[in-house]
Amino acid sequence: METINKREVWNKGKLVGQKPPLKPKDIWAIRIHLQNRHAVRDLAMFNLAIDSKLRGCDLVGLHVRDITHGNQILARAMVMQRKTQRPVQFELTEPTRSAVAAWLEQVHLRSDQYLFPSRVGNSLHISTRQYARIVHQWVDVAGLDSSAYGTHSMRRTKATLIYKRTKNLRAVQLLLGHTKLESTVRYLGIEVDDALEISEQTEI
Repeated sequence: METINKREVWNKGKLVGQKPPLKPKDIWAIRIHLQNRHAVRDLAMFNLAIDSKLRGCDLVGLHVRDITHGNQILARAMVMQRKTQRPVQFELTEPTRSAVAAWLEQVHLRSDQYLFPSRVGNSLHISTRQYARIVHQWVDVAGLDSSAYGTHSMRRTKATLIYKRTKNLRAVQLLLGHTKLESTVRYLGIEVDDALEISEQTEI
């Protein structure tokens, strides 16, 4: 009798689907932990990841000049997204500017260098895989199941909070750099009823 070798499913035992955003209490738990540990780089990276809403590849690819002008940290910045080749703008809140300033003061980087240089000799900046590992460490600190969260959790966090407070899909679309509103709806995981309610309230 012929035996059939069953290949193990790639996602066996793993949670798949959209990664949930962090909640405000999780954000503060991580921030306080990083501050207490004097983890200057990680605090700058964490705050910037939340504010910028950038994909992991774009976050680790930031240069110092992208968010600075002279010795000043910009309140707003614009970068070209690697995936879409379209520019996207983001804000840097005061806590983020302070955290980034502390990091730059510690490492003395030139404007043309990467904001988060790699500690590995053959790489100019930390890799997206390394960033993903760091995100899992942050999530562990907040007492969450790290297998349920990922780098897209960082990208979705502020976008989700903005949407919940304003219900302004177009604003979130612009902030995430999506070309289609439908992509934003799917990305935020908005329920159909919620989307219909927005549509009903929009007069043409």
